[in-house]
Amino acid sequence: MQIWAGLGNPGTQYAMHRHNVGFMAVDLIADMHRFSPPKKQFQGWTQEGRIGLEKIVLLKPATFMNESGRSVGEAMRFYKLTPQDVTVFHDELDLAPMKVKVKRGGGNAGHNGLRSTDAHIGPDFRRVRIGIGHPGHKDRVHGYVLGNYAKSEMDALAEMLGAIGSEAEWLARNDDARFMNEISLRQSH
Repeated sequence: MQIWAGLGNPGTQYAMHRHNVGFMAVDLIADMHRFSPPKKQFQGWTQEGRIGLEKIVLLKPATFMNESGRSVGEAMRFYKLTPQDVTVFHDELDLAPMKVKVKRGGGNAGHNGLRSTDAHIGPDFRRVRIGIGHPGHKDRVHGYVLGNYAKSEMDALAEMLGAIGSEAEWLARNDDARFMNEISLRQSH
């Protein structure tokens, strides 16, 4: 069993923020793979389902980004899992927009959701880093990540989220390299 947590901020005013792309990814996975309806649990919302042979619990913390780890840690302990069974989907400033990279462990590059998760379960979880690009100057980062995706980005965003959903079975099988490769092939047509 695995927990896949999407990071974001709850509330409609945040729904299209770049910082909420983790929420968008797990929502799309839930839709594409016909997961159960959301239920309130672990200070967030969970949906259960299968991808391939793997049982997956999708989690969207409702704690706001800076406290995401409370929700992730509670779910992990409830299911008696380890950080290796946890995958976190999050926005990544240091990747070009719509690029998707997976890594295990590492630092949090100033991302408050990752910092909180690290504080609650340690750094050994898997990260699906969803590129949002960098606005160019660190003074502009806050407004940029908490800004909505531009209209001109919507097609690429839908395509990238669709690719994550379509190729999720590779992630479920822990074949991170194949997952990244298949997404990049879908995006290069």
